[in-house]
Amino acid sequence: MDKAIIFSAPSGAGKTTIVHHLMKIPSLQLAFSVSATSRAMRNNEENGKDYHFLTPDDFLHRAQRGEFLEWEEVYKDQYYGTLKSEIENIWKSGKNVIFDVDVQGGMNLKKIFGEKALSIFVQPPSIEILNFRLRNRSTESAEKIAMRIHKAATEMKYAQKFDVQLLNDDLNVALIQAEQIVGDFLQTTK
Repeated sequence: MDKAIIFSAPSGAGKTTIVHHLMKIPSLQLAFSVSATSRAMRNNEENGKDYHFLTPDDFLHRAQRGEFLEWEEVYKDQYYGTLKSEIENIWKSGKNVIFDVDVQGGMNLKKIFGEKALSIFVQPPSIEILNFRLRNRSTESAEKIAMRIHKAATEMKYAQKFDVQLLNDDLNVALIQAEQIVGDFLQTTK
């Protein structure tokens, strides 16, 4: 085991849907790495399941103590990171770790794990479709959506830095392709 699957994409590209699908496939033996964040919890989220929700001060104290494998300030005063203990516990359980992280986090994790990791960039068909998807989620204000779209335009420039670019134009096709890509990687012995 001890392998890592890293899914990154602009917000709204479908990475979380793909990750949840892959986790339901027993043969892949995947366990989700729950990231830590200092952002506020949304109504449909659960602490410890969707994220480890921390105050900004607690997050920064943990970072100073070296508890994170990687972390960053994604938006002003909104920190996201990967706790070392999270990965250690997954690998001890005999599973492969799967990440659902932003683009910068994905690139950082790939650098850390090297050949033990497969980095996958979920590519939305276009910025316009991404905008439409974010608005349909109805989870954020127009201002937040505009901020995410602006960031997405920058993030999409990094797609080529990932091992694989997975176009999510048709979700069913993307799910099948993701299963094949991840299954093939996990079969390799490195």
